[in-house]
Amino acid sequence: QETLFPYIKDNVKEYLHAHWGEEECQQDVRLLRKQAQEDSSLEGAVPIPLESGSGVEELEWVIQAVADNVHWQMSLDRKTTALKQLQGHMWRAAYATGHVKGEIFEDVVPAIRKWREAGMKVYIYSSGSIEAQKLLFGYSTEGDILELFDGHFDTKIGPKVESESYRRIAASIGCATNNILFLTDVPREAKAAEEADIHVAVVIRPGNAGLMDDEKSYYSLISSFTELFLPSST
Repeated sequence: QETLFPYIKDNVKEYLHAHWGEEECQQDVRLLRKQAQEDSSLEGAVPIPLESGSGVEELEWVIQAVADNVHWQMSLDRKTTALKQLQGHMWRAAYATGHVKGEIFEDVVPAIRKWREAGMKVYIYSSGSIEAQKLLFGYSTEGDILELFDGHFDTKIGPKVESESYRRIAASIGCATNNILFLTDVPREAKAAEEADIHVAVVIRPGNAGLMDDEKSYYSLISSFTELFLPSST
């Protein structure tokens, strides 16, 4: 929220100018234009005009319209495929050039290595797309740590606040739900996982939203992965 999304807002025009002639960028713009047409009846919607190829001024006008549309969608916290696709491509370029790195708490990598040595498997489930997850862990402050994960899930498997999503993940990885531990900082996600008979620990980290008193007393709380003592896998 504090790095990736502001990066999009601050750099979308510059990115469009730099990549406008590339087919991938044009596909992104076509998808955004199609979404803009579908959104035309919504209050504040920003249309994206077609180009007629009549020069630099028109190109600048169209790029500004695309940027305005992206800003409008982001101001409403929309999750459209068109927006997520452009964001993913922008983040990929930002990670590859070193403008952005995924920040990993120092206790994370040693803990995951220890769990894997004990025979456990580690998966990521995020509202961020699988592509965005792989960028974050592939270009992290700890280097490329993708090898530490056995798989990735995003909201294509279902929303994180619905228990059925966790049952689908368990089925997908071939594991009984009560043999899974889910770590989250969001009580609504913890509740959904518990309803699916999954074990839960709520992680307290700098920058996370605060918990209600009843949530603090109900859930197992950790502030570091070193506080987890897990049985070895059989």
